[in-house]
Parts: sequence; C-alpha cells; structure tokens
Amino acid sequence: MSGIDFFKRLLGGQATDNSQQANLLQAAAGLRTLVVDDSPTIRAVLGKMLGQEGYAVQKAVDGESAIELAKAEQPELIFLDIVLPGVNGFSVLRTLRHDPLTQHIPIVMISGNQQATEQFYVQRFGADDFIKKPFGQREVQRSIDQLVRAERLPVRVPMPAVTVPAAAAATPYDELRSTISGMAA
Repeated sequence: MSGIDFFKRLLGGQATDNSQQANLLQAAAGLRTLVVDDSPTIRAVLGKMLGQEGYAVQKAVDGESAIELAKAEQPELIFLDIVLPGVNGFSVLRTLRHDPLTQHIPIVMISGNQQATEQFYVQRFGADDFIKKPFGQREVQRSIDQLVRAERLPVRVPMPAVTVPAAAAATPYDELRSTISGMAA
C-alpha cells in the first residue's frame, strides 16, 4: 500500500457501502474518548474521525500519560496503540484492567504489527477489540458498533423529527413585514 493510499484509507477516502454504514449503531453523542498513540498523524486523524461522529476526544502520546488521563478523566472509550514509548500498550491495558477506577472502560487496541500473536495477547489481557493499522473510518465505526451492540457503550438515540405548523413557523420579522406593508397600503 502506497503512502497516499494509506492516508486515503485513514481519512475514509475509500468507497463505502452506504447500506452497511446505515446499519452501524453509533455510541451516544458526546461520548468521552481517549486516543493514545505516539504518532501525531494517527492521533490527529483518529481524533478527527471521532470528532466528526460527535464524540469528545482527548489525546495522549505515551503510556504514562494515558494511565493518568484515564484515571483522572474517566473516558468512556479508549483507543490504545500497542507500541508506545516508555510503558507499552500491553502494560497500560493490564494496569487499567486491574484498577477499579478504569477496569470498566472499553479499550480498543490498535497496532501496525500484523502478527497474530498481538491479537492473542490483546484478548488475553482483556481488550474489547483490535484494529490493525492502517485503518479507515469504517473500521472505527464497526468497532464502536460492536461495543454498542455488546452494551459496553450507550447507544445514540436518534433525534425525533420535529414538524412545525406553518402558522408557528412565522417569525417576528414576518409580522413586522406584514405590519409595515399594511401601513404602506
């Protein structure tokens, strides 16, 4: 995969099947997320993807700050890279799973390493999902959909359509206009 293809995929540039997209459940708007990755590009792109879906995003560049933020801010979902400077993602996952303050938070591990052994350890240490890099918006949405369906995240309730009667739709400006035109006649 070329560098341009990588960025297109990250930014959701590939054609998507709209019928599949429509069936994916979203988590509640404003969901607090934490993105942990040492790559500024991944933090920015994943943060943008989540922000566009209506989620609040915080970011951490390493394992130590991820643990501190998770304990202090209590995000509702964490995207956690495995390869991090200092404390790696496996250690962060293990620490968060053993802490009563954070053990309930769904964690999606992300990695560019294609080895199946990583997926085995991720599941063994209690991650909720695993996404391989490079990933696109569709993979992120699918992961969130799975967590919503598993009742690990609250489902987004669609806003009911509101219909306004024509008479109620009139604005004060409409009334002013009709008064002025009545005076001019």
